Amino acid sequence: MAAYSYKALAADGRINKGIVEGESERQVRNLLRQRQLKPIEVILTRTTTENTVEGSPDRYFKLGMADLALFTRQLATLVQAGVPLDEAIAATAKQTPQPKLKSLLLQLRSKVVAGHSLAGSLAEFPQAFSELYQAMVRAGEHAGKLGEVLDQLADHIENRQQMQQKLQMALIYPLALLFVAVSVIIILMVFVMPKLVDLFVRTQTQLPLLTQGLIVVSDFVASYWWLLLLVIIAGVALVRRLLQLMTWRTRWHEVLLQLPVASRLLVTADTARFAATLSILVSSGVALVEAIGIAASVMSNLKLRMATRNVAISVQEGGSLARALDNTGFFPPMLTQMVASGESSGTLETMLKRAAQTQERELDNTLTGLMKIMEPMIIVVMAVVVGGIVMAVLLPIMQMNTLVG
Repeated sequence: MAAYSYKALAADGRINKGIVEGESERQVRNLLRQRQLKPIEVILTRTTTENTVEGSPDRYFKLGMADLALFTRQLATLVQAGVPLDEAIAATAKQTPQPKLKSLLLQLRSKVVAGHSLAGSLAEFPQAFSELYQAMVRAGEHAGKLGEVLDQLADHIENRQQMQQKLQMALIYPLALLFVAVSVIIILMVFVMPKLVDLFVRTQTQLPLLTQGLIVVSDFVASYWWLLLLVIIAGVALVRRLLQLMTWRTRWHEVLLQLPVASRLLVTADTARFAATLSILVSSGVALVEAIGIAASVMSNLKLRMATRNVAISVQEGGSLARALDNTGFFPPMLTQMVASGESSGTLETMLKRAAQTQERELDNTLTGLMKIMEPMIIVVMAVVVGGIVMAVLLPIMQMNTLVG
């Protein structure tokens, strides 16, 4: 069966759109008529960008983490309950309100019904289902433990989602403070200062250097705000364009690893993600060398990713995983020691999971401490800048009062 997108006229005159499954276009049209719908357009959904129709995803369709976690959890529950895979995918698609996601799931079901493996079907949508996702599903299918592996995957995706949400929530308050500070400064410079300048000019007051400098800045911002905006937009566009180039992005990631605070956060987050991913892959039956290569791809820093891929080469040549990780110079000693303990005791996946949890706790504590430091720092900087502006305004007024007195 294939998935078809349709547009049909209902009895009340409304146009209905949706996606249904059928053996052929004729069957779909007959099905729509049975539903008291008059078919206007019925099109087979496609996976190529050129022929994509509304509601039909192409192979580069990006699936959100929340949607992926929900789909994986629902599919794991149904498979573990003994529901056949094609029926489980169809049931999950029926509960999905998003047209593109529903079309994707129906296409997956069609491929499974046609005899393809689930992992092979997922490979048609590399942006929606990562290499890690595909590898774990493939391992689960080979081991006959697809339900258990999907359950592990759902846990992994949900944990990553929670970590991202925690990072976002931690940044909300400092960014809000920064926004308020910048807004106050712009209002003072653009709207308040010009009126005070007119007053000072009329009274011919001799202005202090601080006030003169503030007036120059205020005039420039008020007159050339559009130029500043263009420069900022052009700068952001240039940086984004450069970071798309592998050479510049690698250099930037190397710079990040040299920064004191940023380096610690990046290394902790990436090594925690690597250990958690490797633990799941190893416990799912994926070969260690292949698992290291896949786990390396989830690391955000290119320098760390390349170093970790060298670990896979070292292990393939017969070296110890713990020693190879230690030789990179990036992985924390606690993590390498736990990996060494896991290798010697035959409990590598368990020790990797514990190491990931330890790294995640350290990351959480570091972020909490950093946010506690950043909040007062932003307030102090805001107070100094706003206080400087207020002083620049008050000094001429105090001079005027002295002259009058």
